Amino acid sequence: MARSYTLKRRAEQQAQTRRRIVEAAVELHGTVGPARTSLSMVAERAGVQRNTFYAHFPDEQSLLLACSAHFLAGAPPPEAVDWRGLKDTGERLRTGLSAVYDWYGRTADVTGCVLRDAEHHAPTREISELRLGPTITAWHEVLGSDLSPAQQALLHLALDFHSWRALVRETGLDEAAAADLMAGAIERA
Repeated sequence: MARSYTLKRRAEQQAQTRRRIVEAAVELHGTVGPARTSLSMVAERAGVQRNTFYAHFPDEQSLLLACSAHFLAGAPPPEAVDWRGLKDTGERLRTGLSAVYDWYGRTADVTGCVLRDAEHHAPTREISELRLGPTITAWHEVLGSDLSPAQQALLHLALDFHSWRALVRETGLDEAAAADLMAGAIERA
């Protein structure tokens, strides 16, 4: 009986160590970015030795997969399926863009660093495409249905994180006003 208890306790400790490592990495990804986060930095922030770190994450890809899963579980992006039933194009655009902009606002630090690094860091780009690619594609498909090519181009601009940052962070619009502005521009195109 004691052996079973010891194994269970050890498994719990391993899970806690793994979680500490992942949380430390996500925190670093939101401050310095994944490309600039060294495995040594993560181990130090998590309070583990490098050999303990490598026992949980043998390479950068395994760490990035765990970090992205942890981050998205805590802050899931909006699902485009929720907007599919909205028949009015303007309502669908405003609802969808509001949800996307709200998510960008809640995840801006990590999302900004990840997108910046994805431009030049292949592992970050691969994990970003794996984790967010299907979601963003669905946003475009659902919000872009029934739009002209010009409207689709504006939708592409509206869904871009950098457009959100320019509208909300740089000019001071709130997310709802920014979504309304972009939806109106798309409708008028």
